Amino acid sequence: MTAIGTATLMGKADLHIHTRYGDGMATVPDLLRYVDQRGDLDVIAVTEHDTLRAADEARELHARGGYHFELVCGMEVTTLDGHLLALWIDEPVPSFRRMEETLTAIHKQGGLAIVPHPLSWLTRSVSARVIDRIAATRNDGVGFDGIEEYNLSPAGRVTSARARKLNRERFHLAAVGCSDAHFLQSIGSAHTLFDGRSAADLRRALEAKATAGEPGQAPRMSQLGYRNIAVQQWRGMMATPRNMGWAPTIRSFIFSHAPHRPQISPAEPPPPPEADPR
Repeated sequence: MTAIGTATLMGKADLHIHTRYGDGMATVPDLLRYVDQRGDLDVIAVTEHDTLRAADEARELHARGGYHFELVCGMEVTTLDGHLLALWIDEPVPSFRRMEETLTAIHKQGGLAIVPHPLSWLTRSVSARVIDRIAATRNDGVGFDGIEEYNLSPAGRVTSARARKLNRERFHLAAVGCSDAHFLQSIGSAHTLFDGRSAADLRRALEAKATAGEPGQAPRMSQLGYRNIAVQQWRGMMATPRNMGWAPTIRSFIFSHAPHRPQISPAEPPPPPEADPR
């Protein structure tokens, strides 16, 4: 737990959930129904790989469904520097771009950018080097708004402890907890605590770095079913190619390993010399 503590943090959110539009196992209606029946989450975000279709369907259903939680629309963008959660967005963010360009696109439409499963080698993830590179950037709109200190997916668990340590000692980004759920039973297994109950309260807390990530209990493999896990793993390998196409996906793997030199804003030119008064 962060130094913020949880005594006054009342709201509970899960900002990283997948559906059958990508590599999740649940339909959007089933997801919304499950969260509503579960009853302990105040805010969720639907964040499918490289598409806003899941979030758009969720927004339409949520608007007419009378649900007891609030919804944030988002997507998990595949950048050349790792996955990135784009939250509070209305338009799709282009995939397969460098992190600087992706962050600019998210912030241009008023969204927030969260680093998911940081440092993980089990999926495309943002490295400590990339986080440091972005922190050294002085361009407006190029910056992370938060980082998952807890992610209870297999990819997230392997590096969560190191990510928490680095964030608290070096990165100093808003801390969140997310389930990265691909099964209904995993939703809320890690979550974000914040002061308030609404999505607007959550956003204010993130911008003020006044959130805390908290782990819960992930379901056991036997509860999910081994066949279901195998199917989900296959869907995971197909998610980005299915939404973006095989050729662009393969090219993105190649380009992601190419040397990258961040663009530096040119310094202002020196003033012209004063005219000789003689």
